[in-house]
Amino acid sequence: MRPLVITLAGAVGGAMLAVAIILVMAQNGFMPINDRQMQTYLMKHPELAPAMMGQAQALDELRQKAEQEAALKKVGLAAFFDPKIAFVTGPADAKQTLVEFYDYDCPYCRVSLPAVKKFYEANKNTVRFSLIEFPIKQLHGESAMQAARASLAARRQPAQYMDFHFALLGQEENVTEDMIFAEAARAGMDVNKLKADMKDPAIETALQASIDFAHKVGVDGTPTFLFNGKMRPGAVDDDILAEAMKS
Repeated sequence: MRPLVITLAGAVGGAMLAVAIILVMAQNGFMPINDRQMQTYLMKHPELAPAMMGQAQALDELRQKAEQEAALKKVGLAAFFDPKIAFVTGPADAKQTLVEFYDYDCPYCRVSLPAVKKFYEANKNTVRFSLIEFPIKQLHGESAMQAARASLAARRQPAQYMDFHFALLGQEENVTEDMIFAEAARAGMDVNKLKADMKDPAIETALQASIDFAHKVGVDGTPTFLFNGKMRPGAVDDDILAEAMKS
């Protein structure tokens, strides 16, 4: 059974797994005193492995949520609406807020686009929106980074930004330079200005600041939303978004 314990520990972390093992064993009427008793019991009951993993995953999710809530409390909601980090739109005194961390090549961000776009169009005059770049190069490659740089440069033409942003998120394949400039032109942007702004070293600095901020507040994937200050990772549809904004 030891190889199973080692494998599980590698998957979820030794300390978290140990707690999960004890919880599962206690639920099954046995409380271990030492590691040898644990090993002996688990060798006799290999069927408990899925339950251990489930407990470990639940504990890990609780730990992650607690860390995120602590980070949110520490930085404060206003930090998510800093124009140095985010593209911000909507009334400053809005009673409701929506923040999204996204990656233009992220399939789940694209799945969420129809609901987010629909909600934005219906509520852009009453809700405060914050859009924060979080390209994940390890997953989506350099194209995601290039799209984020273009997005940051496009913020310098704010009147056309939202149309451009939604158009890039609506692509079916990895975003290319040709796509970027074509969508910029369709959105009514000055494409030559966009090209020049993308080469500004300040764009790279801003992109790194955005990524660093995401890590600071515990964001580790896209899309991640904050609905009225409460973090929710993962894709959304109309119903999920509407329910989340009620909180």
